[in-house]
Amino acid sequence: MITEVYMVRHAHSVFSLEFEETRGLSKQGWKSVEKVTEVLLNEGIDVIYSSPYVRARQTLEGLAKGLNQEILIDARFRERDLAARDHHFEDPISAIKKVFDDRDFKFPEGESNNEVIQRGVAALKEVVGEHSGKRIAIGIHGNIFACIMSWFDDRYGFEFSLQTTKPDIYKLSIDENFSLQTVERLWKTDWISM
Repeated sequence: MITEVYMVRHAHSVFSLEFEETRGLSKQGWKSVEKVTEVLLNEGIDVIYSSPYVRARQTLEGLAKGLNQEILIDARFRERDLAARDHHFEDPISAIKKVFDDRDFKFPEGESNNEVIQRGVAALKEVVGEHSGKRIAIGIHGNIFACIMSWFDDRYGFEFSLQTTKPDIYKLSIDENFSLQTVERLWKTDWISM
């Protein structure tokens, strides 16, 4: 039996490590939410999960309202902690590449890729197990999404994380053995500038 999982990377928000958990969507992000909602309503979503971070939940609010459903929060889908909140990176992209290149490496008070993969895959397995054969939307973040995808297939990793947009939607078909059968990107990059 195939379960369809719609990984929804949150829409645009103004970056701030200080307000990592509470920052909401920007005006641009809110405009994108309408298209995210339209796309997902056409997919026949059965259940909605999200990271607890505000920007991820807000990206799925239109869908939840349209389906008259609540968004189920799972903290394991939160974005990775790259380092302590007050840590400054001269080159954040190089820092992210470093943790993807060495899955066990972590910056002070941060998480390694293997730690992120462990919690993200555990959450996804549980959600797929509870809703087998259904269509599940999950509000998620770029780094953890790439980490989860890399668990299924090494082709998904650092370069993949750079190619995803805010927002983005990937439809994953997962079989009863928790094997990834297909991946389809539903978000069109030209929708971002709407």
